[in-house]
Amino acid sequence: MKKIVNILLSTLLLTGCQQFLTVQPDLQVDQSQAITNASTAEAAVNGLYNRLGSDGYYGSNFQALAYLSGGDVQWTGSQGAPQEITARKLTADNGYVGSAWNAIYRTILQANYLLEAVPTITDPQLTATRKNQILGEAYAIRALSYFDLIRGWGGVQLILKATRTPADNTNIPRSSVDESYAQVLKDLTTAEPLLIETTNRNKITRKTVWAIRARYHLYRQEWEQAETYASKLIDDAANYKLAKPYSAFFANNAAATPESVFEIAYTNSFKNGHYNWWLPPALSGRREWAPNAALVVLLNDPNVGGNRKDLIAQTSPPGNLWYGKLYYRIPLGTDPAYVIRIAELYLIRAEARAQLGKPAAALTDLNAVRDRAGVPASQAATKDALLLAIETERQVEFPFEADRWFNLIRTGRAAAVLGITDATKYVLPIPNSEILADKALTQNQGY
Repeated sequence: MKKIVNILLSTLLLTGCQQFLTVQPDLQVDQSQAITNASTAEAAVNGLYNRLGSDGYYGSNFQALAYLSGGDVQWTGSQGAPQEITARKLTADNGYVGSAWNAIYRTILQANYLLEAVPTITDPQLTATRKNQILGEAYAIRALSYFDLIRGWGGVQLILKATRTPADNTNIPRSSVDESYAQVLKDLTTAEPLLIETTNRNKITRKTVWAIRARYHLYRQEWEQAETYASKLIDDAANYKLAKPYSAFFANNAAATPESVFEIAYTNSFKNGHYNWWLPPALSGRREWAPNAALVVLLNDPNVGGNRKDLIAQTSPPGNLWYGKLYYRIPLGTDPAYVIRIAELYLIRAEARAQLGKPAAALTDLNAVRDRAGVPASQAATKDALLLAIETERQVEFPFEADRWFNLIRTGRAAAVLGITDATKYVLPIPNSEILADKALTQNQGY
């Protein structure tokens, strides 16, 4: 954490807007003092979204850790770090692991600055409603960040105050998984009343918090709450709906469609880190991440993938290389990063209902997603059959998003599906540099 703090102190204000650069203080000065009025608060919250969408987080490496681990995406390049992921030989010095860990904690630390500074602002240009909205966004993004840390690493250090020196974040022991999840829920419940109940697909609103809560309660096996919060979005059909055909939410430069509950927007100057990794050289990309043969078969199966086959394409002979098409906007790099889509809410509710003994209702939700994909309706009738069908549906619905690996771990299916029987490999290693910098930080077993 010490290394992260040093980096954050030098770049906190660089992640906002150009206007904010003029007030960047010296490294020895309390950085929270720079957030003193409406304009600097707005710049800081914009910077918080940039943290969330950075290359280490949703812009690339955190997502890559998930889909390279999930068994459906192959690495075709020569770098050692992603090869360790696909070969399941991760070490504590893996660059992707270190990048993701650092990026998520930087997001948390910037949220902490906002949470400390914004309540003290007296600028009349920052209305009470807007002040609450900014605070709600910071709480919710901190909650999402800790949720993702838990999914990746288990219980973590809970850093909940603004950091002025590296010493502020050292000698803090890791909290348990339950304690860490409790903090996530606390932040979400704090955020909810502060936020406006409106639809904004690129910013956190109260509706975004409902979606995150649906996912949170699914992971906690709190089925009734998962069903309730998923329903809040699904029932808002005027604003959220399954895009038809499947490719409508991403093809032809689409962005912020009704399919999306929350996605991160990118610009020519703030690029999505995925933008040149998926397409083949013939299309100006590098094709170092690609669907593996098994996924290609599933997506091309009219009874499984349906029109989700539009996620992939094949180069012309003699190469005949399959590649992913979710991220394709070269050289602009403006592909959104999809954090939560309405399809996930349908599948969350389907699983919750299956667990609650509501098979007919669960099947209706599952088949809504299948109908959008143009595949035949499932006939699954029992709880076990429904859960297996939902698992497969997630596989072909979100193959290039941070979904399959975490859900196989969550459901206890990683051993059966991926053949990973060593439970110590169900979490990532904490970066070795962080272990060396903080004696209170303990490594995950097996690393």
